[in-house]
Amino acid sequence: MAAREHIERAPSMYLQVAQRMATDIKRGRYQAGDLLPSESEMVKMYGIGKHTARAAVAELRRMGLVESMQGKGSRVLPSGGVLPATRVDRSIQRSTKGSWHLPEMTEAEPPAISRTALDGPPALLLDQQDQDAINVDRLIHDPATGARMAHRVLIPMATAAEVPTLAEQPDAEIIDLYRQLAEAGLSLSFTEHVTARAPYPDERTALGLSDASPLLITYRVTTDADQDRPLLCEELKAPAATCQLTYPVTPTKPAAKRAARRRSESE
Repeated sequence: MAAREHIERAPSMYLQVAQRMATDIKRGRYQAGDLLPSESEMVKMYGIGKHTARAAVAELRRMGLVESMQGKGSRVLPSGGVLPATRVDRSIQRSTKGSWHLPEMTEAEPPAISRTALDGPPALLLDQQDQDAINVDRLIHDPATGARMAHRVLIPMATAAEVPTLAEQPDAEIIDLYRQLAEAGLSLSFTEHVTARAPYPDERTALGLSDASPLLITYRVTTDADQDRPLLCEELKAPAATCQLTYPVTPTKPAAKRAARRRSESE
């Protein structure tokens, strides 16, 4: 039996065109502020179809080399690119009096409440695979840039049973959910997990995405700090091409090292 030989497959045509144009940008053929050739011009230049030309430009956007302007075409960005226009502040603040504060979100439509069985990353993070939960979906947007984002709150039924007021109005403001948990005697801590993937077709429609640019996805887990027990999960989906996530980072001392140092000193 003949041994299988490895064959290198050429990249897709749109990737070849994007790589060629990226090289041209880096070599100075297209300067910052210049408009790229139109789709029709690219069709003639490279002998490709309009769909391939459109996909190549989308790839250049993902590389951070160009930006598309409605009705004008695609413009080359300065070297190093620019940060996305929409700044999504992910901070959580608590006052000395115990009240919670979050950055404001503008809802594009009323929240939708449903009941669901937990699966995927939220189920893993909540350690509640296939368990029932209350699901609250919101579509939010940034009035300044028009960017649309999908926000979801998942309240496991086990948490709702422990704090019954959560089930009475699950679509309350997030800070109200935090307040109810705290008033139930729970000490809250938060961990945020960030990942990215290509959007599904329904997500592209809901968020008004014109191509398959990746989604930024965050999972914020609210935990009972005393028992290290997950209570809630918030999921945010935002288009990576237009949104940047920002976090305040406060240095802390590793708890394990402090405990080890105290033990050594006592000995």
